[in-house]
Amino acid sequence: MLLKHLIAKLAIQAVESAQENGSLPAGPLPEIEVERPQHSDHGDFAISLPLRLTRSVGINPMVIAQLLVPLIPKNDAVSEVRVASPGFINFVLNPSWLQKELNSIIQESDSFGNIKRDVNERIQLEFASVNPTGPLHVGHARTAVLGSVLSNLLAAAGFEVSTEYYINDAGTQMDNFYKSLYARYMQELGHQTDMPESGYIGSYITDLAKEVITKNQNRFVEMPEEKAVAQIGALGLKKMLSIIRKDLESVNVNFDVWFSETDELHKKGEPDATLNELKKAGYIVNREGATWFESTKLGEERDNVLIRSTGEPTYFALDIAYHSNKFLTRGFDRVINIWGADHQGHVSRMKAAVSAIGVDPERLQIIISQLVALKHGDEVVRASKRTGEMITMRDLVDEVGADACRFFFLSRTPESQMEFDMELAKKESADNPVYYVQYAHARIAGIMNLANQNSLDYTSGDVGLLTHSAEIALIKKMLALPELIDHIGDSMEAHLLPKYATELAAAFHWFYQQCRVVSEIPDEFALTMARLKLVECCRIVFARCLSLMGMSAPEKM
Repeated sequence: MLLKHLIAKLAIQAVESAQENGSLPAGPLPEIEVERPQHSDHGDFAISLPLRLTRSVGINPMVIAQLLVPLIPKNDAVSEVRVASPGFINFVLNPSWLQKELNSIIQESDSFGNIKRDVNERIQLEFASVNPTGPLHVGHARTAVLGSVLSNLLAAAGFEVSTEYYINDAGTQMDNFYKSLYARYMQELGHQTDMPESGYIGSYITDLAKEVITKNQNRFVEMPEEKAVAQIGALGLKKMLSIIRKDLESVNVNFDVWFSETDELHKKGEPDATLNELKKAGYIVNREGATWFESTKLGEERDNVLIRSTGEPTYFALDIAYHSNKFLTRGFDRVINIWGADHQGHVSRMKAAVSAIGVDPERLQIIISQLVALKHGDEVVRASKRTGEMITMRDLVDEVGADACRFFFLSRTPESQMEFDMELAKKESADNPVYYVQYAHARIAGIMNLANQNSLDYTSGDVGLLTHSAEIALIKKMLALPELIDHIGDSMEAHLLPKYATELAAAFHWFYQQCRVVSEIPDEFALTMARLKLVECCRIVFARCLSLMGMSAPEKM
């Protein structure tokens, strides 16, 4: 049982006892929020239950707290329970219990921190999905990192997770991409061909065209233009998807499913089927030569076009069909989308559309990831795929490394705009949080390698000897990981993981400064064994954090 759940359970038992003996009137309990106080003087956990009860029972919160504290059942994990103004109850963990819990870290090892849930919930997590019209830029890297780490954390929190990349391989943008590639192909072969007005003019289009020429020579030149565009476009799409896969792999991002709009929606008739369902539900109207979704019936400010007067479906229409496939065809219990900042206005109407197809909109969660600016010295560089003036994901990874990319992108909440400091990301000092965290793991690895070389068997180390305040503080920080994973599983606040890793590194470095781990003094042999056991536990927790963040755990730096 998680510690916060244990504290809540003890508080509930105390209130029930108070109600039974008549010191508190009977009645429903408010939700018990268990918090970690900012200052250690206030204990390890605190609840504000007396303050929340005051309104319903009409008793001073301090009086309620003083009534409840004696009624809180004894528990091995808790050494002290005390009242704090203006009506808090603080809990202090038992050092002997903390010491014994180190054994659970060693026993659980790579699964330490995992949560078991009573109900299996299938979650689909879709992120980093962009038109395959060019290489991924740094904004895509941010959503890719966030999505991959969230999938790790949700799996650790006890959910069944499937990650998905939506290949938007149909529509106007793809047509522009195909025509741009065809134009560059013809130009490279000496033929005067204009680029489309909204074409893609980055150098990568020229590179793709040269590759098409290398493998196919001039066999598309004499074809009718429409046929040539289609065939060259198919080659370009295949190559672009290969580049995108490799770009994602460069930052340690992989997907369970690559979902093609053309193959999985259009060829299977899902857009038409979804439109028919919306008609049956009474949300479709024809006017001005177009087909509209009457989203105003669901509280939206305006209706939205699904089929243009030209007969072409809008992006929104296809997105409704895609979400119908997620919920109704594949049966996911919950769907999480991570979208870029340009999709902010799409959130509300997508929720309305999900409701229209008979799905509780609460089952759709959308995270908006804001823009990224790269800072290189004093210069800020922004990305633009169409003009080709950009720093790609691959450029960034090549310069600062995948680990720095992942940690930096993860360390800020997605709704906040960020500047990525490339100079700091490469710095080998405690100023760089990536270096600071990984150096802690490397230092631990060095200690444990030394212990193994000297055949020091710490497995039977007496954890009861770990009484120094720095040792206890480190144990408390390590044992907070399961609670953190559980919290992120509910809140999606993945940025709390690198924050925790940094705090864990600080706790370890402080312990290392205060406590000599391997002592050559014979009388301190037992303490050495206990501290080696503590350090091995810390190695496990660090490795677990780095693994969840998709980062490497170096043994030397």
